[in-house]
Amino acid sequence: MGYMASGKSTVGKLLARQLGAGFIDLDDYIEKQEKKSIKTIFLEKGEIYFRKLEHQMLSRVLDENPSMVLSTGGGTPCYGNNMQTILEKADHSVYLQLPIPELVDRIAKEKEQRPLVRNIADADLPEFIGKHLFERIPYYSLATHVVDCGGKDVETVVKEIEKRLL
Repeated sequence: MGYMASGKSTVGKLLARQLGAGFIDLDDYIEKQEKKSIKTIFLEKGEIYFRKLEHQMLSRVLDENPSMVLSTGGGTPCYGNNMQTILEKADHSVYLQLPIPELVDRIAKEKEQRPLVRNIADADLPEFIGKHLFERIPYYSLATHVVDCGGKDVETVVKEIEKRLL
């Protein structure tokens, strides 16, 4: 888990490969189940509907896949009882922590793919991300493992996670 652009899917895929486990990206899973994009679900049914659906899908994935690496959406741990569900049903949870300047740098490069920040001026990104992250940190920090990813490549982050899991 972690903020948008923290590397959740990239790290998760490599970690799963290293551990010989399956990998599931929760957002991809929801899109396949619903046969619609997250963006479309939000537009057609709203955020409240999406968050309820997300909770159901999170519980299902954790119940049906006891040995896998799951990448959540950036907001997943922060809504409903999702963080409690993760802590109860998963052996480990990992928060990929990045400093705000690195998040700003990554997000600025891919703003068009990120509806939450698409219309925010680059100059306003640091403040937006800082405030948003401040709201989410209480949830992220409940993870069983907090990994500082600042200035590290994917392989280094995966090795650090592996050490903590074994």
